Amino acid sequence: MHRKVSKPLAGLRVLVGRARHQAGTLAAELKQLGAEVLEIPFIEIHRPRSYRPLDTALKNLSAYDWLILTSVNAVEAMWDRLGHLHLGKRSFEHLRIAAIGPATKKAIEQRGVRVNVVPDQYVAESVVRNLRTQVGGKRVLVVRAKVARDVIPRELRKAGAQVEVVEAYQTVVPKSSRAQLQSVLKNPQRRPDFITFTSSSTARNFVALAGGWSRHSGPRRALACSLEGIRLASIGPVTSTTLRELNLPVHVEAKQYTIPGLVQAIVANSRAH
Repeated sequence: MHRKVSKPLAGLRVLVGRARHQAGTLAAELKQLGAEVLEIPFIEIHRPRSYRPLDTALKNLSAYDWLILTSVNAVEAMWDRLGHLHLGKRSFEHLRIAAIGPATKKAIEQRGVRVNVVPDQYVAESVVRNLRTQVGGKRVLVVRAKVARDVIPRELRKAGAQVEVVEAYQTVVPKSSRAQLQSVLKNPQRRPDFITFTSSSTARNFVALAGGWSRHSGPRRALACSLEGIRLASIGPVTSTTLRELNLPVHVEAKQYTIPGLVQAIVANSRAH
């Protein structure tokens, strides 16, 4: 099929597995380029089991020197609690703030708070490289998901920081997606050409939803067969590592670890085919 240059993804079907409330941006960019988009969330954002640690930290922001936010979800969850506690942006005036990427930075700045550091690469290791020489003897607050990599707190503690990690939200497997996903993978008329993965959680949850996970053997052969001919597209190296740990191939990896970067990588791959 010849695809028009202006619509490089025309005739291709892309499965977007972001949380339902966040899928819009990626889906819109793909549709604009001509793709047919299927939206089946591999992840749901839930409140933490207890807000007490987060609330305690927010009431005592004056005790911290640095605040690190690792996702838009963390920003949104934190701001919800600030409202609940009747705290405003003045609480942040003394803080230096690090955001892990441009979307997180934008979410913070839209709320009228200045961001001091955004790493060159939007992964935890890059945050550490940027902050390692600035945090010795400082108190650092990390607001993030319940399940997250420990690179930032571990490495900043090695650099002499006092680091406190608080849970702002948790990610869970949306059970309602299971039948929908399995149906799409089995149906030749609906099978996607690409499946997008925007975090390690989306990768792990995809395997759970697709019905192919075994603790001892990894994804079963049936899952590998059901993915034959489908290209898996990852937002960056951390997500790619998780996919490979799950014995899944990575056909596409974004060079810039953002939603626009992921879209660009899918377009480049589609042209190569």
